[in-house]
Amino acid sequence: MALMFLRESVRVYRERDPAARSTLEVLLCYGGLHAQLFHKLAHGLWKAGLLLPARIISHLGRWLTGIEIHPAARLGRRLVIDHGMGVVIGETADVGDDVYLYHQVTLGGTSSLRGRRHPTIGNGVIIGAGAKVLGAITVGENARVGANAVVVRDVPPDTTVVGIPARPVDRELPASKLAFDAYGTPCDDSLDPLLRDLEGLRSELTELEIRVARIASGVARGQPAGK
Repeated sequence: MALMFLRESVRVYRERDPAARSTLEVLLCYGGLHAQLFHKLAHGLWKAGLLLPARIISHLGRWLTGIEIHPAARLGRRLVIDHGMGVVIGETADVGDDVYLYHQVTLGGTSSLRGRRHPTIGNGVIIGAGAKVLGAITVGENARVGANAVVVRDVPPDTTVVGIPARPVDRELPASKLAFDAYGTPCDDSLDPLLRDLEGLRSELTELEIRVARIASGVARGQPAGK
């Protein structure tokens, strides 16, 4: 089982990261993979009821890798944690298969009550650097979360969200399903919903200015306003 995990994980790191030049390099130099190895051990201890040893192993992994994963969190297969520094995955988080997380991603809780309070991340999701996914919400399969977004509501499958708070943006679904969206979204300002709204307001303002200028011109020529 452990050998299959290592083989699968090394393969997906090498496929997704062009900087990974060899299997040995991934095994020795990739903190995201090391954090997952610590988590597998801690998670096994947690399920066996050895809660304090599990937390100690988890804390050691955090100290060595800069990635904090609670031992109770559930991680799917072929997870990639790219760069990784500052990633936080909370106790009741559930991460699906083929998920890609960048550095400083937080899968956090918004409640101090016990029970499910962290996100569920569907298969094939990409979450960009610095993004915060907060609360007992669900990010659907193949969704994309842009860098530095703050997600506090469910994200439907095959949807890209950006901004604070995160909002959906237009996305070409067939192409996106085949492509890898670095940092969770294509680097295109036109996808930012705030910029798009501002562009719409700017266009409306321009149209109003033209209409006012026409009315003023007509009044100056002695024509009734509105003609």
